[in-house]
Amino acid sequence: MGISSGYRRATETLDKYRDHTYALLRIVTGYLFLWHGSQKLLDFPSAFPFGELSPLFFVGGLVELVGGALVCVGLFTRVSAFICSGQMAVAYWMFHAPQANPIFPILNDGDLAILYAFVFLYIACRGGGIWSLDGLRPRGAGNADDPGQPER
Repeated sequence: MGISSGYRRATETLDKYRDHTYALLRIVTGYLFLWHGSQKLLDFPSAFPFGELSPLFFVGGLVELVGGALVCVGLFTRVSAFICSGQMAVAYWMFHAPQANPIFPILNDGDLAILYAFVFLYIACRGGGIWSLDGLRPRGAGNADDPGQPER
């Protein structure tokens, strides 16, 4: 077995799980994101470390909690992920970038905000995919999300 045939077999094997790994990415991203909102709004699982919430942080917490939950279960996935992506872009430029050179997010602790922004943007472009409630909703009737079937 040569390198190219081994590579081809590995690629074919990984391709079988493309939709499953995307679903896991969507579920885990939404799950992790919703806890940021839970911390801000509910002081759970730990208290919000920056004291009383400003209206901007309240709205951010709402987007994180509700948007993260919707992305996690795959309901209204595209619009929810797009809003979450936008929030993270705003969070980076409003709160992280002014702290240090915005070209080096590691210096301003903005790397997680950037990563969330781009992962949510990808999810917004791809839709709910398999294992999503969007996939169970009938097409039409306001369901702009994909029916859970991948595009090839």
